[in-house]
Amino acid sequence: MAREHRPGPEDNKRVGDIVPREAGIGSGLAEQTCVVKLAQLFPSATPVRIPVRVTTLGMGRRRLQEQTVIEFGTAHEVLFASTLPLEFEDRVHVSNSDGSLDARATVVAVRYHDGRKAVAARFLAEVGNWIIKS
Repeated sequence: MAREHRPGPEDNKRVGDIVPREAGIGSGLAEQTCVVKLAQLFPSATPVRIPVRVTTLGMGRRRLQEQTVIEFGTAHEVLFASTLPLEFEDRVHVSNSDGSLDARATVVAVRYHDGRKAVAARFLAEVGNWIIKS
């Protein structure tokens, strides 16, 4: 008989430079709620679901990366849940798997809620193929 896997602390260890997402059914809802609360500060934010890779950009520190989902977007910002150690004015690279989104951005807002973190990052330059236009 197969043993059921129950997520534990060992599931949250970092592998190389990739910060894994936390396992568990309830975590997605909590992350979404956190991003929804941050989106309230951006009246023009539109709900989207775009899987992306976010990579930290910083002088003198190791680049960390994670897979996440852009939950909201404006013509100039993206909002997503993150486990990366991001703070205001940090720079990140945001890309999707097919390369249609490949942009650098600066963190303009961070919201903590119930142990989760939502991040809003503003593009550093105009993104020509971004789906949300002003």
